[in-house]
Amino acid sequence: MNRIILKYGYPITAVILVVFAWVVYRRLASGGAAAIVPLAIAAVATWIVGTLAFIYYWPRIIVEGFKRAILRGGLGGDGPIPVNTLVAVRGRSSESASTGSVMGTGTDDLLYIGGWLDVSAGPRVLHAPKMHGRYYSVQFSDPTSGANFAYVGTRTTGTSAADFLLCRPSWKGDLPAGMTRINVPHRSALIIGRVFAANEEDRLIAYELAKQIQLEPA
Repeated sequence: MNRIILKYGYPITAVILVVFAWVVYRRLASGGAAAIVPLAIAAVATWIVGTLAFIYYWPRIIVEGFKRAILRGGLGGDGPIPVNTLVAVRGRSSESASTGSVMGTGTDDLLYIGGWLDVSAGPRVLHAPKMHGRYYSVQFSDPTSGANFAYVGTRTTGTSAADFLLCRPSWKGDLPAGMTRINVPHRSALIIGRVFAANEEDRLIAYELAKQIQLEPA
């Protein structure tokens, strides 16, 4: 839906404005200036309600769209990805963008990782391998707001091998030694990861590292 809006946003807006102008013209022609007062009130009310609804629902729609795409078709049409599974995309993101990949962003120096997390049945462990100083990041997006509530990676947790316990805020179990706890506010999350690849020769190395960023049973 994002791509449709970005591609056809201006034509759609133009059509809406033309229709609205035609309605205003018809009202003026049939009843004068007084006839457009109810229309103006309705337009303002619709604008306010629509804006509030957009702010509230749009992030949910976006994240839900990612969830459906990942669980039904994968990251690049390569087949469904089960819940609590991460898959790395080896190809260029700009190349995959033309094929409708979920991760099509046009940034060729990053390999992408994606999956859907659900800790309703119990905690999961995110394993990150030793990255040898290479830039990587894993973000966790809340499905109710679209906000990123946690990050794992070079800038936040470093590049050493590490394990992170992902769990509900109410979970009361013992945290295994050496692990860092990350609370998942609403029991599920969209996970998007990125691993830097300097060039084509480096891409294979980056891909092998990206494949090691995985979700495991706790």
